[in-house]
Amino acid sequence: MNRLFKLLAFSLCMGISTLSCSSGPRVTLTEDVETYTMDNGTVKVRVSKVTGDLVSFRYNGEEMFATTLSPDFVPENQGNEPVDNPNWQNPSITGRGHAYWSHDVVGVRGSAAAKPSITIDPAKNGGKIAEVAIKAISKGRKMGTGPGQNAAEGNLEVDIEIRYTLEQNSPGVYTYCIFSHPADYGLGMFGEARHIMKLAPFFDWMSVDKDVDFHYPKEHNAGDKYVYTANQSENPAFGWSSTTKNTGMFFINPSMEYMGGGPTKVEFLGHRDTNREAAPCVLNYWRSSHYGGAEANIAEGEVWNKIIGPVYIYANSGEGHQAIYDDAKARAKVESAKWPYEWVNGVDYPKAKERAIVKGQLVVNDATAVTEFKNLTVGLTAGEYVSPRPEGAPQTITNWQRDAKFYQFWAKGNADGTFEIAKVRPGKYTLYAFTDGVLGEYQQADIVVEPGKPLDLGKITWTPVRKGKQLWDIGIPNRNASEFFKAGERRDPEISLKYATLFPDDVTYTIGKSDFSKDWFFQHVPHNTNPEAKAEPFYGVRAVGKATPYNIVFDLPSAPSGKAILRFAICGTGTRNVTVAVNEKPAGQLDRLPGDGVITRHGSQGIWYERELEFDASLMQAGVNTLTITVPEGSVNNGMMYDYIRLELAE
Repeated sequence: MNRLFKLLAFSLCMGISTLSCSSGPRVTLTEDVETYTMDNGTVKVRVSKVTGDLVSFRYNGEEMFATTLSPDFVPENQGNEPVDNPNWQNPSITGRGHAYWSHDVVGVRGSAAAKPSITIDPAKNGGKIAEVAIKAISKGRKMGTGPGQNAAEGNLEVDIEIRYTLEQNSPGVYTYCIFSHPADYGLGMFGEARHIMKLAPFFDWMSVDKDVDFHYPKEHNAGDKYVYTANQSENPAFGWSSTTKNTGMFFINPSMEYMGGGPTKVEFLGHRDTNREAAPCVLNYWRSSHYGGAEANIAEGEVWNKIIGPVYIYANSGEGHQAIYDDAKARAKVESAKWPYEWVNGVDYPKAKERAIVKGQLVVNDATAVTEFKNLTVGLTAGEYVSPRPEGAPQTITNWQRDAKFYQFWAKGNADGTFEIAKVRPGKYTLYAFTDGVLGEYQQADIVVEPGKPLDLGKITWTPVRKGKQLWDIGIPNRNASEFFKAGERRDPEISLKYATLFPDDVTYTIGKSDFSKDWFFQHVPHNTNPEAKAEPFYGVRAVGKATPYNIVFDLPSAPSGKAILRFAICGTGTRNVTVAVNEKPAGQLDRLPGDGVITRHGSQGIWYERELEFDASLMQAGVNTLTITVPEGSVNNGMMYDYIRLELAE
């Protein structure tokens, strides 16, 4: 009965703002010379004034992090200036066995102290909510010295403020990081940027995706952590649970607007640490280099700011790992409904009344009729731009797939093409849309969203690009290779080696007869000839394979004239070029292809892009023709993953 009462009270609280739900202990906030402690009776957290790290998280009295910090530890005052952070040069709490932002507030060691402050005092609101902030001013020094960064020099000039927020009755704590780059700062290029938590040893079940949900004790920590990557947008709640204590610990992204790479981004969400301790890790990357990566480069003199989060660090309990994971996913929906949070103040974070809904209806005008949209995805992002680089560096065009600098807003559309993108910040955007079965993506620039004003774009006609009459196609344009043979086994580190056994004579695909789900291997890789070749963790298969031709056989009723256009949609690249021949005569090649490591690191999709090859149609003939696409000799990693291929004829 007591448990039932607690669940009912919790449900009632979730139905309204937690700030107005006064049952349960009040939030308290205390501090010592080195840490802040916030406590609501269920969750007790401790924040370092020196680093901005979350150094302790206790749920119902149990420490959830890998830390050895005892709850009654009181740091001694080191006596350094400033008086509000006297231990900044010699902190008592060190190490990384807890939760931290990769770009913390330390900067190069000994350069300057961070400024701690109480931004919401629970003593002034009846114990409903507490918030603390740790801020560092970069000016004259570089920030970002955490793991993955250059600790001796720092990563870039950028001001950093890290905040933590605890509400009454909340089984978790919020954290967000505020980055600011004023006009007098130089060029800044973010390295790996993430929030990570390292959990206590009793966590032994990892749940980050429907396909990555398994018992993962420390003794099983072997092999390649890249087999556990997953789509970020599809998994707003991800973390670990304990089969012995029946507790869970999760990151929850209430919104994806602050995350880089858009709705197709595949990333690490969890794995075990690669050191002796092998701590269970949960990772929330907002900018990374994996699978083609994303960029957040700020030009010298550019005024820029971005808020990452608030992210919810959620603790729960339940009868088994499945119940715990299901509860975390349900909580993600609760947090998403509350976004944007009313308690975020003093920063560039528009409240609900200042945001807008953007809606419309997409209509496809194509030779192949689209009567029902499947997996329609519509977004508002920055348009393509030249990413800032050091003087003399090659120019790079960045689009939404590789952008982590700006906010992005995405939504799933309906079967009839209608869509609504909710909670959009005011600003100027480019509208993007893509859907299964249609090659390419729709773009419309200069979409202006005004504060609090709904925007109806009406009917939008999308006319996909066609260069001529379609002769044939292979696959389904869906921005990944999931429909091809063996794609479901992409997490097997040895899958690239198995191609040589499955297709000893390589692929011959006959239009009208072959089935791409059975006859087209999803990775077009060099054909391994070394029986001793093996996959290596993090490096894939480095053994050299021979050139691999994929032969496409097709009939034509008559000899064509004009130009033929071979169109590729590519979703994973490991080679720099592929060659094309028609009836054993060279037709050209695709070169300078952008690598993204998808094959090496067992991904389902990387950077999606289109390429085309135009050739003289007279290379084809009446009757049987063979078009051959060849990946050159090289490391077995150095292949291609196609989304879709189509041959068109412009006579």
